[in-house]
Amino acid sequence: MAKLEGAYTLRELAELVGAEVAGDASRVVTGLGSLDAAGPDEISHLSSPAYRRLLEVTGAGAIILAPEDVSRWHGDRLVVANPYLAFARISQKFNRLPVLAEGIDPGAIVSASAEVAGSAAIGPFAVVGERTLIGEAARIYAGAVIGDDCILEAGAVLMPNVVLYSDVVIGPRSIIHSGAVIGADGFGFTPDEQGKLVAIAQIGGVRIGADVSIGASTTIDRGSIDDTVIDDGVKIDNQVQIGHNSHVGAHSLLCGCVGIVGSTRIGRHVVLAGGAGVGGSGPVEICDQVVVSGMTHVSTSITEPGIYSGGVLHSATRQWKRNALRLLRLDELFKRVASLERVYQEKDPQDDR
Repeated sequence: MAKLEGAYTLRELAELVGAEVAGDASRVVTGLGSLDAAGPDEISHLSSPAYRRLLEVTGAGAIILAPEDVSRWHGDRLVVANPYLAFARISQKFNRLPVLAEGIDPGAIVSASAEVAGSAAIGPFAVVGERTLIGEAARIYAGAVIGDDCILEAGAVLMPNVVLYSDVVIGPRSIIHSGAVIGADGFGFTPDEQGKLVAIAQIGGVRIGADVSIGASTTIDRGSIDDTVIDDGVKIDNQVQIGHNSHVGAHSLLCGCVGIVGSTRIGRHVVLAGGAGVGGSGPVEICDQVVVSGMTHVSTSITEPGIYSGGVLHSATRQWKRNALRLLRLDELFKRVASLERVYQEKDPQDDR
């Protein structure tokens, strides 16, 4: 029987990820599935000991697992040191973006001064501004708006209703998901003599590197003078805000609802977990290889790699309220303890005899 389009043998997948096949290397896989939901034509993965129990009930046709788990599953399998990484690479073979034909849709509006590569695709109701360059195999889906003097390099993708203001560069193979706004004005104002707020012109741009992923409804402000920069390989989740003139280092990970104030510098391979905030009285820098846990507020620079946390753990409401009230008296308690220490230090040791 002919192999279906979008289907792969275990041998082909093993070659892709450098795995060893145990079982039938000619088995055809047509999709992915979780251990508890996968069907006989799908491949799943065991990446954590917590899910070993599901091996007894899974209906998966094949499983990606580590050498130490080989004896736990006797069906067809791919054996590899890092099953989750292998699964990630295999998942890309099954990723299907919506179909968008090459060329410019009749409903799109493309400025006469723009340059569009022959293999690029521009969907209906998309708008491309003056002097903008659209690279080979770039895809711009319906309703996306690209301002003047932008560059989309080869293979860049804008999903529906993305907005790029002017002077934005999107690197090769980067993808911007729906509703994201790149290059809006940074939040810059200063009071005049009467206290009225005067806007500071935001004349910089935004530069986004290669293989970057930017989630839905995320906003990245343009620089006030210099550009806001997102380096290669950065992955940004939905509803993230990055302020003007910030710089995010290569291969960092920004999870949902992260907020970063202007002029922040984030190092390489940094993880900001969900809801984390960065911003203090001055520009904050975070060095390479830092993990900031969820809902933590970073108000001063971090200069040593490691895991950083803040905030208050949840508890039953009654207990939380009691502890919160006691926290309000922490300064008073500190002063009382300091006073007692002074009394103890001044006390004559002979008084204890």
